[in-house]
Amino acid sequence: MKQFGGQALFLDRSDINTDEIIPAKYLTENTKMDLKPYVLEDLKLGGFDPQRDLAGKGVVVSRANFGCGSSREHAVWVFEVNEINTVIAESFARIFRQNMYNCGMLAIELPAADIEKLFNLGGEVNIEVDLATGKLTARGEQTAEFSFVLNDFDRRLVEAGGWLNYADQHY
Repeated sequence: MKQFGGQALFLDRSDINTDEIIPAKYLTENTKMDLKPYVLEDLKLGGFDPQRDLAGKGVVVSRANFGCGSSREHAVWVFEVNEINTVIAESFARIFRQNMYNCGMLAIELPAADIEKLFNLGGEVNIEVDLATGKLTARGEQTAEFSFVLNDFDRRLVEAGGWLNYADQHY
């Protein structure tokens, strides 16, 4: 099973939509890898530069309603090819969240107060995720531990590496 976590990229805004994650003009690319350079290209967030700020990140931490907009899987794929395997937010658009699990990636929902604690840890924050125990540990200038819950089926999808692997194993 893949390891989840890594250095965190903090996107301090609610309602980040799929067009900001991967602009629609790139949806005709032939492979997932072709999407890679365009991740978060249209995200307008003070001081944020995807070319500078994404290097080495494995986790996105954001606010409420992450992944709203269209139902395209490309928004998850572009994170996958950029080696971002975990998104943590207060809430997700339903289809985006399910697309994460279907691709064997983690969409972790935490209460607003916990998201605020993550944003306030200070410094570069590294997040370790323990899928088996439902715990994540975030280390920056301070350290904090959080619990999260996945339903049993979504956990099995993630453990299998996504829907296709799960289907191969069970059908």
